[in-house]
Amino acid sequence: MLFAEEKVVRRADRLFQIIQVLRRSRQPVTASQLAVELEVSQRSIYRDIADLIGQRVPIRGEAGIGYLLDRDFDMPPLMLTPDELEAAVLGAQWVAGRGDAVLARAARDLIAKIASAVPARLRPFISEPSIGVPKSRVMAADGLDITRTRSWIGSGRKIRIRYKDEQSRETERTIWPTIIGYAETVRLLAAWCELRQGFRHFRTDRIVSAEFLPEPSGCRPGELRARWQRFMESERGIGPP
Repeated sequence: MLFAEEKVVRRADRLFQIIQVLRRSRQPVTASQLAVELEVSQRSIYRDIADLIGQRVPIRGEAGIGYLLDRDFDMPPLMLTPDELEAAVLGAQWVAGRGDAVLARAARDLIAKIASAVPARLRPFISEPSIGVPKSRVMAADGLDITRTRSWIGSGRKIRIRYKDEQSRETERTIWPTIIGYAETVRLLAAWCELRQGFRHFRTDRIVSAEFLPEPSGCRPGELRARWQRFMESERGIGPP
């Protein structure tokens, strides 16, 4: 009886893992890829996929081509493993120490919400994690409102900035903000620059002033980020994050 119960638990875990793999992938995932990651046979994957579809999990695809999970599919978000909990805590700790004020507060709130929602047996992974981030050094002061910049990135609107380069020369640029990057002590704003007709990376501490324009940029936020990723791959040999 104990062996039968353990088998059921293991299989339930595997079904959940299949859903997790499909959730994080934007491309079809083949049965062979799933089998390698979950360390089971392809035949087991075919049976599991059939069972999930039978349980009305919206998986599309077929054997030999790959499987996709409907992006609208939702499931309880806090069915987390200990490793996933520690990963979430580590990320939240990093953001709490290096993010802008709004993100830092949100990161601390996130840790508190996770701690109150997970079962008691998992709380030590949050209150007493085995990993941590070093205390951050003081970040250079930003020359524009980072919280508002994140909003402008999401809505696809332009910003007009006055920027000072490393020789203290100032130029005025109209940019299409794309993504904010975090280095150890500074933040970088990747954007399409209308002046240079190309992507540029601006240190936010060198931005002298910023005007948030209501004017929309030339393409949707998702398309703009995809173009930036292609630029990074072709110009600098850096793949997508």
